[in-house]
Amino acid sequence: MLPAALRRWLRRPKRSDPRLLSQFFFADERVTRVVAEINGLDAELDPQQYLVLLNQLHLSQAHLLAILERIMEECIPTQRHSRDYLVKFPEELLVDNLGNHMLFAAECLLAGTFLEVEEADGAQLRPQARNLLCSLELVRTVLREQSLSQPGSYPEPVRAVLVQFDRLFAEFELSYVSSLVAVKSPEEIYRQQEIIVLFCETVERALRLGYLTQEMIDGYEPLLMFTIPRLAIISGLLIYPEGPLSLEQSPEQMSRVFSPFYNLLKKIRDLLRVLSEEELCLLERSLCTAESEDPCGPATPPAWGAAVPRADPPAPWGLLEVPCAAPPPPTCMAWPGPPGAVDNMGTDWQWGPQPPGNSPGLDATPGACCSELRSRYSSTKDMLHTLFVCISGVADQLQTNFASDLRSILKTVFKIVASQAEPSEEPGASQEEDGDPCAADAPRVADCPLCSSPAEAAGLQRAAGTHRLPEWVPDSTCSQCSACRSPFTLLRRRHHCRSCGKIFCARCSPHTAALPHYGQPKPVRVCTHCYAAHLSPTPRRAQSQ
Repeated sequence: MLPAALRRWLRRPKRSDPRLLSQFFFADERVTRVVAEINGLDAELDPQQYLVLLNQLHLSQAHLLAILERIMEECIPTQRHSRDYLVKFPEELLVDNLGNHMLFAAECLLAGTFLEVEEADGAQLRPQARNLLCSLELVRTVLREQSLSQPGSYPEPVRAVLVQFDRLFAEFELSYVSSLVAVKSPEEIYRQQEIIVLFCETVERALRLGYLTQEMIDGYEPLLMFTIPRLAIISGLLIYPEGPLSLEQSPEQMSRVFSPFYNLLKKIRDLLRVLSEEELCLLERSLCTAESEDPCGPATPPAWGAAVPRADPPAPWGLLEVPCAAPPPPTCMAWPGPPGAVDNMGTDWQWGPQPPGNSPGLDATPGACCSELRSRYSSTKDMLHTLFVCISGVADQLQTNFASDLRSILKTVFKIVASQAEPSEEPGASQEEDGDPCAADAPRVADCPLCSSPAEAAGLQRAAGTHRLPEWVPDSTCSQCSACRSPFTLLRRRHHCRSCGKIFCARCSPHTAALPHYGQPKPVRVCTHCYAAHLSPTPRRAQSQ
């Protein structure tokens, strides 16, 4: 009978074994070794070495969790605990090493180390942290033994401990993050989805009216970060008054992104309703510019000592305050036209003050009220400047106070409205039938899925003269990165290489390059292999210009 240690050594998997359990064995061994070194080191005598070992422990634990995530995707793909709660988290928390941070927090809570949580929250989280860490130790033991016996199979006991660990991890992650930051409620998530729809409709209207171009959107112009919210405020108040910016609801019923500006939005809406078609067009075009001074701003200041038309020009944020004691008649606050009247420039509907005969169903009161609003400003330019300052101020405050929410909204909007590269209709394998002379000389990298054949490499290496787009791999057919084979999750997103059409993770597609032969004159995302092996130096230089 061989000793247990000898049997363990004989069954030890090889490092070249590609199976996940074999990779887990060596990753777990690395974590155990680093922990033993930390326990045997006096931090006071050698603090530098202690910091080095802590960094090694952090990296080795992250590697172990990544392999464990792949094992669960392979072993229990249909029994995973739902991660839908991740949409409630702020975007800056959704990083690749979030799981490693959760385990570190659980260890700190269990050890009683100070964390930025309330004492009551810490008392509730400690039992969950204890259960999570005990479950992780059980998973490590079971998988380690399985890797020494049958590393190619997952019996029922292995599946059971993985399901339990996945559930405990998800519960602790939601509880811990909820105790640190304010997570979004389902109602708030739905309201932000409505804002995404409003922004998309705003972009479509701006494209139709010529305020924006598709090239600006496909190129992700930084100016659009300001332009789209500005135009969306006008669309939400005039064109879609029953949408997410509806002021008929209370501030508590609005999204938290716009609710702080409820009163100011009402004043902006009232003043927008008195504009004519030409004035609205001028205002919207001025909101699309990047100039520090808006084109519809007030005229050049008069010379020193000259008379000015107004003695007390209002401050930007108080420009819309009503100076008179009595409020204007409520009949002037109702939008006199249908929701689509702004968009349909060819109809007979006329904006602004209407004679009684031109406003069907209305008397002269709205026109008189609109005239009163106009009379509070020295000129039309002054009124447009007021709107410009207030609308820009609200949009710019969104960038400051709700940066994470706005960034998430705009990211989704760009995914929807940006041009999508259409997959090639003809298979790329026809190059072999045509007898491509470049196929034999094409570079080929070992173990690379992009160079599975010389003809494919030759097709990728071609530059000018080729306009057929690469075959676009559908998202539904690819569950792991084409280069590193890491599985895609809610945190590890899919990215298409515009040069070869295959799907990669962010780490394997960090480069950008212009692809003029595919109709992409501006730099777009390409994978590391295409960037190094199949692109000429000219497209590469485009990303640095």
